[in-house]
Amino acid sequence: MTLTSEQPPRVVLIVDDNQDAADMLASILELTGYEPKVVTKSTSALDYAAREVPFAACLDIGLPMMDGCELARRLRAVPGWDRVLLIAITGYGHVADRERSRAAGIDHHLVKPVPFADLEELLREAI
Repeated sequence: MTLTSEQPPRVVLIVDDNQDAADMLASILELTGYEPKVVTKSTSALDYAAREVPFAACLDIGLPMMDGCELARRLRAVPGWDRVLLIAITGYGHVADRERSRAAGIDHHLVKPVPFADLEELLREAI
């Protein structure tokens, strides 16, 4: 499903230290009507969060310096971010990893490689 011109753009923050992976996801999201914003560092995501509240955020869990779970906890503490859809997109797929994501405030935990249809379904359901 793509968004129609009658629908407002839905901003999706992408936080991934792999620039190529982030850019690829951003391109696909843009083609389907979303407005992606890419950052490659947790600190940049927190700076963004202080200024903007997106519709959703896709977080890599294996970020350096501050992992995606700690980032999620900090994002949830920012005013307005309690209603942002947080989706982990990660290589960590064990039950303990999923539980850790959930405890950090992440709504959905997807394991790479993620079929775009799975991500789009989560985004569409949240609209």
